[in-house]
Amino acid sequence: MSVIQQIRDKYARIAVIAIALALLGFILMDAFAGRGRMFGGRETTMGKINGKKVDAEAFMRRVSEITKRQGFEGENGTAQAVNGLWQQELTDKIMGDQYDELGISISDKELDQLLFGPNPPQEFRQAFGNPQDPQAWDPGQVRQQYNQIKKSGTPEQKAQLAELIDYIEKQTLLNKYNALLTNSVYIPKWFLEKRNVDNSQVANAAYVSVPYTTISDSAVKVTDADITDYIKAHQKDFDQKEESRSFNYVSFSAAPSAADSAAVRNQLLSLKDSFQRTGNVQQFLVANRSLAQYNETYVSDKDLNIQGKDSIFKAPVGVVTGPLVEQDAMLLTRIMDKKTQPDTVKVRHILIALNPQDAAGQPGAARDSVTAKRIADSVQRIIAAGASFDSIAVKLSDDAGSKFRGGVYDSITRQTQFVPEFKDFAFNNPVGAKGVVKTQFGYHYIEVLSQKGSSPVYKLALFALPIEASSETQSQASNEANMFAGNVKDEKSFNDYFEKNLKAKGYQKQVASNLHPMDFFVTGVNGSARELVKDVFKADKGDVVSPSQPINNSYIVAVVTDVNKAGLPSASSVRQMLEPVLRNKKKADMIKQQMGTVTDLNVVATKFNQQVQRADSLHFTGGGALGYENKVLGAIFNPANKGKVCAEGIAGQAGVYAIRTDAVFTAAVDNAGIAQQRQMLEMQSRQMFRSPVEVLQKKADIKDYRSNFY
Repeated sequence: MSVIQQIRDKYARIAVIAIALALLGFILMDAFAGRGRMFGGRETTMGKINGKKVDAEAFMRRVSEITKRQGFEGENGTAQAVNGLWQQELTDKIMGDQYDELGISISDKELDQLLFGPNPPQEFRQAFGNPQDPQAWDPGQVRQQYNQIKKSGTPEQKAQLAELIDYIEKQTLLNKYNALLTNSVYIPKWFLEKRNVDNSQVANAAYVSVPYTTISDSAVKVTDADITDYIKAHQKDFDQKEESRSFNYVSFSAAPSAADSAAVRNQLLSLKDSFQRTGNVQQFLVANRSLAQYNETYVSDKDLNIQGKDSIFKAPVGVVTGPLVEQDAMLLTRIMDKKTQPDTVKVRHILIALNPQDAAGQPGAARDSVTAKRIADSVQRIIAAGASFDSIAVKLSDDAGSKFRGGVYDSITRQTQFVPEFKDFAFNNPVGAKGVVKTQFGYHYIEVLSQKGSSPVYKLALFALPIEASSETQSQASNEANMFAGNVKDEKSFNDYFEKNLKAKGYQKQVASNLHPMDFFVTGVNGSARELVKDVFKADKGDVVSPSQPINNSYIVAVVTDVNKAGLPSASSVRQMLEPVLRNKKKADMIKQQMGTVTDLNVVATKFNQQVQRADSLHFTGGGALGYENKVLGAIFNPANKGKVCAEGIAGQAGVYAIRTDAVFTAAVDNAGIAQQRQMLEMQSRQMFRSPVEVLQKKADIKDYRSNFY
């Protein structure tokens, strides 16, 4: 006992010191990590492009602005904005270095001529031109609007204008760079002369083809070492800039079952009579939580895109039809009214807006409803007394899109994006009708000028309920997925369990190959699978990724099958692509070894049970009996083989060929002059020109940290 006590006394102090040092280490490590975040560590950097930092805060702010301005929704919208903005950052920084090195720039005078000349960039024309007359372009008026926004526009307008000009400048710089490249295309005379000589050559030959299919695939084994050697020999074709991963997965659907659909159907049927009897449809729909609310707008059968709509419009007024299934909902329909309306209408109007804007889109003095109504009534009286509609529209209308056309809008249909009150007046009143109509924009004095066509239209009430998975359906899918995940621990057990327990039930094992850190979508998974991709990149090869939450009504269990770090890929990740190529290469070596030195085509044909075939009028460019077996054609036209049997078999695309060149002669070729050929080929080269961004991007030093933020 005394020995034990001595040990306790001697080492207790050491243990306390060790624990204290460990705690201090954790504190210091966290402090340094925090300082890293504060002073430009990875957490504040979205990435680096040729050493230039992409600030994370600024990047995320721009993504937010893009999604808001473009109306992008959900993860799909975020993915679109993130990837688009990242590509823009790559282009700007990579090409910016090129512009600086070559001295490519745009002067203020050049930009002014570009924007306010007779042929401005399409984006600028769309922003400042007349949407009703795209061909019209008044540089003086546009310059006035442009200067007005720069001088006194809202912060949002100024930001949008700056973004537009920035885009135009960058596009112009890129066009200049591309012009330098395309104008440098040159086809030398010697090349054209050699090409003409080659094209004039015609050969007659005999050959024996030994197809690769004469050797069974099972007789040839392609090893990982074979694939690795091939990858190393073709590094430029396989080098990866970033890590990629592959995984197998099984999806357990939590989508609404037949029982869930039946429950919604029964609920609608139980309310069908009440829906037909109610005198207040709007209140009924609200009280019963309908997805669709009541709308007084009339629609034709062409306007409504619903399965089974024929049965809807055949029903009498007041009669409820359904239930009908429409996407993820089930609905009842009731025709509230039916009448006839024109198909298209032409009107003219004068808008007295509650919040008017000037020609440059700047807000003017707001009006209250009483003032706006009084002005609109005055407009009606003045025009009724004989005043010119056109002149009043130019002076008083707050609708910049129509005032200079006398307030006219032609070919309005029920699908035209006008407010309902405006369309109701246009379609429900006869030609010549005039009146003041209130909308969310203010008061319109409207006159119906003409109407064309005639169709029955209907006022519909739609009672729609969502078809949703019940808690029982979701629990069943979740339980099956968790049972699977709990019984497997690696790729082998994953595959074994699937074959034994899931395959017979109709489940499918799917493959997701070559995914990258910023991928949002996975083959076979509907919608965004961003969280799944992030989980896969946190795991190691052989790890099983358990479902944490459903992805688009499915619980997914995955196993990571391959992890490819940046650089050359693993053999397993490219086996599917390279195995056929390398198998044929090995078959070619086997056939050539059996073929030996070729001296007589008949001997080769007998040995491989093939036939000697003729190929006359062959051209160096291919076609004819040998198609585009370029190696074979090259050997036939090789002067060293003229009048001889080629001593060695030639590995082609479909098999190994033994050949004999019987004759090579010159035929007349309809060639244009050298100058015309050069012009044609240079034109073709320019038409095939690809943007340099992709090529330069492959050579750039790119560090992408987006997956730390999205």
